[in-house]
Amino acid sequence: MGNVRLCLSAAFAGTMARVFVYGTLKKGQPNYKHMINTAKGLAKFQGRGRTVEKYPLVIAGKYNIPYMLNIPGTGHHVAGEIYSVDDQMLQFLDEFEGCPDMYQRTLMRIEVVEWEGKGGTGEAWAAAEGVVECFVYSTTTYPPEWVGLPYHDSYDSSGKHGLSYVLRESRD
Repeated sequence: MGNVRLCLSAAFAGTMARVFVYGTLKKGQPNYKHMINTAKGLAKFQGRGRTVEKYPLVIAGKYNIPYMLNIPGTGHHVAGEIYSVDDQMLQFLDEFEGCPDMYQRTLMRIEVVEWEGKGGTGEAWAAAEGVVECFVYSTTTYPPEWVGLPYHDSYDSSGKHGLSYVLRESRD
């Protein structure tokens, strides 16, 4: 068993990317199951954070999907979770998020609110004044009327907005 753990940590120590999720992929949300499905790759929860710049986070479309519109300086500091992911998970997330058509994966500065990452690299990530760079799936390809939707600072599928997310398997 020890060797299996060693192999897993050695594989995990390879090329890892930081990803900030703010919507349905967070813990307790409808698509979190993908983040913990090791068949799709490895994702390790590092902590909670929020965008350094303000962005509009809207819930849009007939399936009530959360979108962070890539309009820096408008909206709120969006809250979410920071993960370190391997290349396989990053590739899965690109496909899952419809990148680059529906969402675009860009680097953004994220303020660390609570850090759970232990050990060298985790602490190094959080060391720079509590700000880390993470990949974020935001969008520049949205209908202009979305800018007029209510802006949220955090997302919960069963929040008081009353716009429950519709799972892909339940869509018509």
